[in-house]
Parts: sequence; C-alpha cells; structure tokens
Amino acid sequence: MSLPQEMRTQRLCLRRPKLADADAIFSRYASDPEATRYLGWPRHRTVRQTEAFLEFSDREWSTKPAGPYLVFSLSGQLLGGTGLEFETEYRVVSGFVFAKDAWGQGYATEVMKAMLSLAFTQPTVQRLYALCHVEHLASARVLEKAGLRREGTLRRYLLFPNLPATLPSDVFCYAAMR
Repeated sequence: MSLPQEMRTQRLCLRRPKLADADAIFSRYASDPEATRYLGWPRHRTVRQTEAFLEFSDREWSTKPAGPYLVFSLSGQLLGGTGLEFETEYRVVSGFVFAKDAWGQGYATEVMKAMLSLAFTQPTVQRLYALCHVEHLASARVLEKAGLRREGTLRRYLLFPNLPATLPSDVFCYAAMR
C-alpha cells in the first residue's frame, strides 16, 4: 500500500519532490554548509547532485510505500525536506533538513509528528527511528518533542561527510513504537 504523495499539517504542505524542484532544493538548503552540517549526505555542490537525489527519490517512491517529501509553507515557499525510508516492512527511518530561515519555528517538530503518524498508518510498521549527531542538541530536542524516545548512543556509527572528522561519529538513536 502506497502512502499519500501529498499531505498537509496545520501549517505545512508536504509533497513528493519533482525534477522541477531541483533549483529550489539546491539554493534553499542542499548547498548550504550550515543546513547540511549534521546530515548523513554530502552538501550539494552542483544542481546535478540535487537532480541525482530526485532520481533516487523517484526510485524510492516507485519501489516502496513512500520516500522523500519536500516541506512547504502554506504560501508555497520551500522550507526543507523530510521523508520515510522503509528499511523493512516493519521498520522505518525518518529525519529532516530545513533552510536556515525556517529554523526555530517548530516546523521540524510538526514534520516529525506528521511522519510518525503517517508511518503508523501502515499496519505492518512497528518502529520509526531517527538518528542525530550527539552534538546536534537542537535536533535531539525536536525528536523528543515529536514523541520519540532516546534509546541510546551508537558509538562510531555514522560518517557525517560535511564535518571535518574522518572517522564515524557517535549518534543518538531515537525511536517510537506502535
């Protein structure tokens, strides 16, 4: 069963990305060193890298119940991105990225609550989890406010390509169960 390709929250519109979104994604957040600092994917240096992400997004949506979503204000401004990655039929991972001018307004919490709700509309999904760098306390707080609980710290677990470290970093693992 596929999940909706578009949905609304109280203040936001989320929808499946389109190739026509490449320039906006690139300029709003994907090329921004601050917005991408604690992400598990490299900052985009060209629009072609953003287009490659959109090709990945199409593959996810064509083979799984969902995939990436873009996050817009109700007036239509691109604010960021989120999504659901179905690792198995019972385990889903989510996360978020926002343009700097969208920080501190509660959008990330609103989006994570929406992803949690959406994931659990799938009857087989038992677990949604998210990872965040141990130094990214703002993201940790978002995950807590969205209703996920910190399960622990995964040591030397994930390489953050936009940080100077050459070894994998420690991450907090947050999760919610059905």
